[in-house]
Amino acid sequence: MKTKLTLRLDESLIADAKEYAGKKGVSLSSLVADYFAAIRDNETKKPDKTELPPITLSLSGILKKSDIDEDDYKIYLEKKHVG
Repeated sequence: MKTKLTLRLDESLIADAKEYAGKKGVSLSSLVADYFAAIRDNETKKPDKTELPPITLSLSGILKKSDIDEDDYKIYLEKKHVG
């Protein structure tokens, strides 16, 4: 069921959005609906390793739990970057 939605936005933002929608050949309502759907889909989407770039996928899981103490690592970083 479609429902009407009223938005109060700056006039120049509305003009820019209408121009953009016109260039894309879609209505402003369709543009807003697609944006809202993208937000929803992004929030509910579970990460899928197959969608990662190949280099990122190849590094996935490379850093497993190790015997390195977090405090020791912080000290190392301080010495490395502070001197």
